[in-house]
Amino acid sequence: MTAMIEQTHYRTVMGHLPTGVVAVSAILPDTAQPWGMIVGTFQSLSLGPALVSFSVAHTSTSWPRLRTAGQLCASVLGVGQKDVCKALSGKNPDKFAYVDWRLSPGGSPRVTGAHAWIDCQVVHEFDGGDHVIVVAEVTAMDGGDGEPLVFHKGQLGGYRQPIAV
Repeated sequence: MTAMIEQTHYRTVMGHLPTGVVAVSAILPDTAQPWGMIVGTFQSLSLGPALVSFSVAHTSTSWPRLRTAGQLCASVLGVGQKDVCKALSGKNPDKFAYVDWRLSPGGSPRVTGAHAWIDCQVVHEFDGGDHVIVVAEVTAMDGGDGEPLVFHKGQLGGYRQPIAV
């Protein structure tokens, strides 16, 4: 028996769990241009082999383009990077026009000033209801100091203070 949970109530309750804000990006093979999207479901999946996962809505128009690259860079945004989040989650055809970035060791866009970055290669995709669950193998990574940007109860912020959207 499948429980019927009202979607608005589901979102409200699940919003109590803070999530990290991660820019997933690649150089598109067909245009050689940087492309990216924001995910709030990025997580460590396995230590051996080193795997990460994230989920993307089936309705996403960015994921089909990123998928073609295979090699991605996940930039864990810092608390001061709200504008980067807005730029990469928008519909602008040049999402990186106002985002400072450089190539990661794997050749994907790495957001400058990100709290951490993870180069990875897509290895699996699984159906997850109205989302696809992407599993990727880590090929390189590094992190620094600072506070990550989080999404909590409908707001972007840090651990200490929300930032108005």
